[in-house]
Amino acid sequence: MLTSIKLPIVIRAEINLVLVVVTALGLLSRLYGINFPKAVVFDEVYYGQFVSLYTKQVFFIDESGPPLGHMILAFGAYLGGFDGNFIWNRIGAEYSSNVPVWSLRLIPALAGSLCVPLCYLLVVELGYSHLTALGAALLFLMENSLIVQSRFMLLESVLIFFLLLAVVSYLRFHNAQSDSPVRLAWLVLTGVTCACAVGVKYMGLFTYFLLLGLAAVHTWQLIGDRALSNVSSLGSFFCLSMNISSVVLMQVVGPHDQMMSSAFQASLEGGLARITQGQPLEVAYGSQVTLRSVSSKPMPCWLHSHKANYPIRYENGRGSSHQQQVTCYPFKDVNNWWIIKDPGRYLVVSSPPRPVRHGDVVQLLHGMTSRLLNTHDVAAPMSPHAQEVSGYIDFNVSMPAQNLWKVDIANREAEQEVWKTILSEVRLIHINTSAVLKLSGSSLPEWGYRQLEVVGDKIYKGYQPSGVWNVEEHRYGTSQEQRERELELHSPTHIDINRNLTFIAKFLELQWKMLTVKHEDSEHKYSSSPLEWITMNTNIAYWLHPASNAQIHLIGNFVTWTLANLALAVYVLLFLSYLLRRRRKIEDIPEATWCQLLQAGVVCAGGWAVNYLPFFMMEKTLFLYHYLPALTFQILLIPVVLEHLHTHMCASLRRALHGVVLAGLSSVYLSFRTFSPLTYGQPELSAEQLASLRWRDSWDILFRRR
Repeated sequence: MLTSIKLPIVIRAEINLVLVVVTALGLLSRLYGINFPKAVVFDEVYYGQFVSLYTKQVFFIDESGPPLGHMILAFGAYLGGFDGNFIWNRIGAEYSSNVPVWSLRLIPALAGSLCVPLCYLLVVELGYSHLTALGAALLFLMENSLIVQSRFMLLESVLIFFLLLAVVSYLRFHNAQSDSPVRLAWLVLTGVTCACAVGVKYMGLFTYFLLLGLAAVHTWQLIGDRALSNVSSLGSFFCLSMNISSVVLMQVVGPHDQMMSSAFQASLEGGLARITQGQPLEVAYGSQVTLRSVSSKPMPCWLHSHKANYPIRYENGRGSSHQQQVTCYPFKDVNNWWIIKDPGRYLVVSSPPRPVRHGDVVQLLHGMTSRLLNTHDVAAPMSPHAQEVSGYIDFNVSMPAQNLWKVDIANREAEQEVWKTILSEVRLIHINTSAVLKLSGSSLPEWGYRQLEVVGDKIYKGYQPSGVWNVEEHRYGTSQEQRERELELHSPTHIDINRNLTFIAKFLELQWKMLTVKHEDSEHKYSSSPLEWITMNTNIAYWLHPASNAQIHLIGNFVTWTLANLALAVYVLLFLSYLLRRRRKIEDIPEATWCQLLQAGVVCAGGWAVNYLPFFMMEKTLFLYHYLPALTFQILLIPVVLEHLHTHMCASLRRALHGVVLAGLSSVYLSFRTFSPLTYGQPELSAEQLASLRWRDSWDILFRRR
């Protein structure tokens, strides 16, 4: 066998030196002086909080979007040994010695660096020359705004990296021979990188859908190639995998745990888990419980009462029962405790405990005031269409007690289901009026201490979280006397029974909460509108030195932005001109060239459009950096249009075009050099030099006169 092997075995490798050079230049431009400044730069104050929480494995709601991007930043922090101990409270705060600044900023810088060769490869895959691809790489290399966004702990460079890699991978797949062994690998990489882009920011969906549209066209052309459908399935699967890993990482109670269900909180280390661990599982007659509203809107809260009555008359002249107030209170409090009472029996748990089941009729006795939960045909204070809920006081005024409630377990598996601590979602239905105990969401006035209103809703239909409650804290009551019971209610609960929420349930709840949590958007000094982006009428001051004129701004290369807008306009004119003439059976360019121009337009002009136009429909605070993915695709259109014009011009005009291209590249470089002090934060400029850089009146460039 060995004699049949022919020697020597030869491996040939081709190295594209141009690609190596532009990669090295990309690394140099993004990694140079990455430690400067050793202070919090703009949104690092925001992302740093997530990084610290991930590093400490503390649970929180990643409310800004999907978690993959923050997890990538946290991985960079982990590589540098960051322990998460830093207070991210203001822009410009000096980093302490335990913060590895280079590590926090390394991954965004590497991603931004690798975007330079990806631009080169993308243009080559579109069928254009290596010289044109070099021009695209150089334009991207010298774009000041992209450099700034890459050098700090921010996510745009990571997003752009995945978008470009997804497009390059798909084009490699499309251009590969059908029998090539690596063709499927490029398709898999397309799905993975599309999913990663969506996992970093939801706006990655725009390019994902663009590629799906392009794939649909190619599939129609090659209808027999069924492998293209894997783009969607692979992308969706990997995106889910990235989101699942966020649940695995976050195991410890944190600042947003109260937004989650009681079951979710109880599965985290510390906090509620420390309180509820070992509580009795089955709610019994005589159980002492706190009842939490399943709805977290407007905020998580617990059924509550206190020694204060409803006013005899409200400000609008309506009357009340003047009985004890029942509210929903958004804080842990001893007045949140209630006793599940069997009507006509004692208040302690029997031996053995007698569990409460679906359909049972109970009374709820307030632990600290001994008032029974009651509702009747009296209008609620803030919701007059619903019934008032009160702690019953017998004033002997022909207002009988109506304090019987039927237990309806909404998520039961059987008709005789037992009411379980944390796990059961329960509706309390009033026996006399069929009203459901419900959180209205309205806040009571000063007389109600601004607590949330609880009502009896007679028109309740279907499943509404505001009308569903779960037992959060639970103990078996042993004290019959009021004074002894009050002491018991103040003591902690601990009985050795354990339970856990399933992993898939935690995952689904977290994803839903991340999608539905309400963001409080507000105006920001540097917020801007999409119309201001395309002509760069705005900028963002990322960092200002506290004692000198050194500063860093998000300002783009003015020449590049102008050329990109011009290239887009020229491409649209070319496209419409060719399209109209082809309609009249006049073919100015070969079919292959038309298809090449069309595909380049879909990728570059289409990439710009899908990453820019949707922002006009978004009701959120927007910033200039939201435009950078669109700008990336628009920049690639410049060399594409230039090569097309060069190829189809007469010889005399080509020489003139050479001069225009040389002048354009020189202008791009000079603009890059001019604004580099604001890109890198050094060297420090004088007040006069800074004033000279204010090319637009709308730019906010600050300086100190000495």
